[in-house]
Amino acid sequence: MAELVRTNDPALLSAIEGLLTAGQIPHHVADRHASSLDGLIEVIKQRVLVPDEWEAEARVLLVDADLGEWLRH
Repeated sequence: MAELVRTNDPALLSAIEGLLTAGQIPHHVADRHASSLDGLIEVIKQRVLVPDEWEAEARVLLVDADLGEWLRH
């Protein structure tokens, strides 16, 4: 799995999940429950993951949606 984005911003996560779902790109948000346990400290961030074979397409989708600044390198 390739990590695309790491954040606890609920609006950003929702937008990314919506784009990936609409683009029929399989994805998973890891650490969703762990990050909610740490509260406002934000030690554990949620990670948007896609299968390796979908990474390039997912990255293009996010760049085209002007979310490229959030992509992990």
